[in-house]
Amino acid sequence: MHELAERIQAGDIRAMARAITLVENNHPDKLALLSDVFSIKKQAHYIGITGSPGAGKSSLVNRLLTHLRDRGLTVAVIAVDPTSPFSGGALLGDRIRMQQHFTDPGIFIRSMATRGSLGGLSRATKDSIRICDAYGFDVVLVETVGVGQSELDIMKVVDTTAVVLTPNSGDVLQIFKAGIMEIADLFVLNKADLPGVRKLKVQLEELLMISGHTDWVNPIIETVSTENKGIDTLWQEFVKHRAYLDETEAGSQKRKNQLELEVYDLMREELWKDVQTFVESDERKQEQLKEENLDPYEQASAWLEEWKKQRGRMGSS
Repeated sequence: MHELAERIQAGDIRAMARAITLVENNHPDKLALLSDVFSIKKQAHYIGITGSPGAGKSSLVNRLLTHLRDRGLTVAVIAVDPTSPFSGGALLGDRIRMQQHFTDPGIFIRSMATRGSLGGLSRATKDSIRICDAYGFDVVLVETVGVGQSELDIMKVVDTTAVVLTPNSGDVLQIFKAGIMEIADLFVLNKADLPGVRKLKVQLEELLMISGHTDWVNPIIETVSTENKGIDTLWQEFVKHRAYLDETEAGSQKRKNQLELEVYDLMREELWKDVQTFVESDERKQEQLKEENLDPYEQASAWLEEWKKQRGRMGSS
């Protein structure tokens, strides 16, 4: 077993943090480490918190952390932010709201960048969730910023997805058009002390009827995170959804679908790295890329054929 995996299994928090850094930096040992990590996973509840900027997600997560710690549960938070175009790192935004938990040994907070992922969430996000699970956290919270590809991707990596909305924000129609309705397992109407919360709830209920029904009826929870209202109800709904996944065929199928997508994602990532190295290590190809009238369709097709033939020669040698 990989040395870091052994230390993680033994409860070494530094090893866990180092392993996450290793997968973020795409270290050559990454796949071997993660395979060992996968073998010691402990079935934490993976929860996604998503929604538009300004919806109060970080304040909500902050209150939820306090609630879970009061119940004796340990929590890891993976906060996924857009990548800075200047530093390449995560834009920490309002993570400062969670600073009171930084010294709590039962809470681990890690801010991660999307890093220009082909999807909204970087591959390292899923890997980091697994590492936190192997360490032994009871709950892994994944918070994302914005309503877009990150939100569509989050359903691929968590058990339960909560979409946070606020009254009079105009988000309802936006998320309906973007397909977010289909990935939400529950809705949180935060800042429910503001005018318009009743109208928002009715809109949501109507849109949910249009979207069709499954065995799981999406609950709509009203919260006021600044006043710590509705947090216990929110947690109880998370618990109910986890039980639903554990007890139904729908839950089993969801896990199978996620594993299938993950296999394809890993293969795509490794193939892409190989193709990128194939092009970037060839000076002639690099010069061709600088040509103003380069036909991208023809060039991509030609290089892919060349790459396939080269891989075939290597495989037969």
